[in-house]
Amino acid sequence: MKANLSLIQGDITKQKTDAIVNAANSTLMGGGGVDGAIHYAGGPVILEECKEIRKKQGLLPTGEAVITSGGKLPAKYVIHTVGPVWKGGTHNEPVLLANCYRNSLNLAKKKGLKSISFPSISTGIYSYPVDKASEIAVKTVIGFLNNNKGIEEVYFVLYDSFTFSTYKKALEEYTKK
Repeated sequence: MKANLSLIQGDITKQKTDAIVNAANSTLMGGGGVDGAIHYAGGPVILEECKEIRKKQGLLPTGEAVITSGGKLPAKYVIHTVGPVWKGGTHNEPVLLANCYRNSLNLAKKKGLKSISFPSISTGIYSYPVDKASEIAVKTVIGFLNNNKGIEEVYFVLYDSFTFSTYKKALEEYTKK
């Protein structure tokens, strides 16, 4: 893997990467948690662009990703992806969550972006267990970086110390293999 993968405890809306990833809902109209914070910090241009995307394609399916400008954010772009709601792990949640990371990275690569920041997708109001989500996130991102060129910097920007330490453990476990 030639790209750098880093963990940061902090606020994703402050990241100066080419793109930040928004854990959006399928309406793309903003919401709570990281979605609300990104829409608030980025200003109305992000919502307007989301409305245009909605007009063209309707609701964004779980696991898929779309891109807008970053509005007032330090990041140039926001990649919006819809994570799965945790239903015990029996409704294809792991595959859908991996698709969020993979499709976001593919979109960044297609756009020629060099750096991207991810939150912990689906672990807030969608109740995905952080330990399971972190393993999928780390495995999917490293797998993508090992098989694709172009993206040079990937950050997991984790809001609290519990999530940060859980991702740190997942990264340490994965790199031992």
